[in-house]
Amino acid sequence: MNTNTLLKDKRTLFWTLQFAGWSGWAMSFYLGVIMWGSPPQNYLWYLPLIATIGMGLSLVLRGIYRYMWEMDLPRRIVAIVAGSYGAGLVWMACRGTIFYNMFPTERKTSERGGMEFLSYFDGAISAFWVMLVWSALYFGIKNYLQAQAEKERSLKALSMAHEAQLKMLQYQLNPHFLFNTLNAISTLVLDKNNELANVMVTRLSRFLRYTLDNDPMQKVTVSEEVEALKLYLDIEKVRFDERLQLRFNIQPEASGAMMPSLLLQPLVENSIKYAIAHAINGGYISVNARVEPDTLVLEVADDGPGLDVNNGVSTNGGGVGLSNCRERLNEIYHERQSFTLGKTEPHGLTITIRIPLEYGKEVQ
Repeated sequence: MNTNTLLKDKRTLFWTLQFAGWSGWAMSFYLGVIMWGSPPQNYLWYLPLIATIGMGLSLVLRGIYRYMWEMDLPRRIVAIVAGSYGAGLVWMACRGTIFYNMFPTERKTSERGGMEFLSYFDGAISAFWVMLVWSALYFGIKNYLQAQAEKERSLKALSMAHEAQLKMLQYQLNPHFLFNTLNAISTLVLDKNNELANVMVTRLSRFLRYTLDNDPMQKVTVSEEVEALKLYLDIEKVRFDERLQLRFNIQPEASGAMMPSLLLQPLVENSIKYAIAHAINGGYISVNARVEPDTLVLEVADDGPGLDVNNGVSTNGGGVGLSNCRERLNEIYHERQSFTLGKTEPHGLTITIRIPLEYGKEVQ
């Protein structure tokens, strides 16, 4: 059983520590007796017996502590000290009774020396410290386990919120795109262009299948993202035909790098909405990917009217697609990413994304 499994199984952990702790006490006590002289015969039977009694008394303390766990700190401290002292007195009484019955010659020696009461008093103080140390370890370990459990619950809640946020951002992308595509299909059907309408339906189903099969928590390679982007653009090409010109420039070393799935689709959709749809002669959209030291750089550029940009940020928002993309990057990479807007010469908008360079499929 590994350490993580043991920490999660509190019952097994408790009994493991109980046996280890009391066995360690018995062994150290025996070694201490050997250092001061030769122990009485059958002493190795005596030590396990009193260690077992001590363990039983510690279980009584455990029940008391569990009952008063929610009490305020001063009352808990009083309960710990009083409980440890009471358990120490009972334990020492049991030890004395068993010892002097198992080793009667030791009792006679003690009585002749007049040291029986003093020996018992010293032993009771020692037993109190043993029980107090046990109590401190019990509270320390229990508090540690509770803190770890609370931390795990917090991390799990944060992870669930993180995943829900990413999924929400992804699902916001689909309605606007679906609305436009279904309108285009409806127009084609009304124009009795059924063959082209069927092509759009087929392409739409392929793209939606891809979006449903890819979790927003899952990263994909740049080449896979480009293929998904082409599925989307195949649909838009039916709508805009020659008005939509596409340019892809993907460096070979960038094609295998990892990135969040469907990250670029809302950016391209934004370009189509603002740069292509309202231009009489259409325009172009360029998708670029390159590698810089420890960084994957992604760019989406168009030759539309552009946006008012100040220090890489749009002064007038830039639409839901841009804000969703920015939020999604922040959720995944935090400060290890950048999302900047710039001008395309002579006119247009260039969106540049920088994220950590990773290779090999990983789940965020």
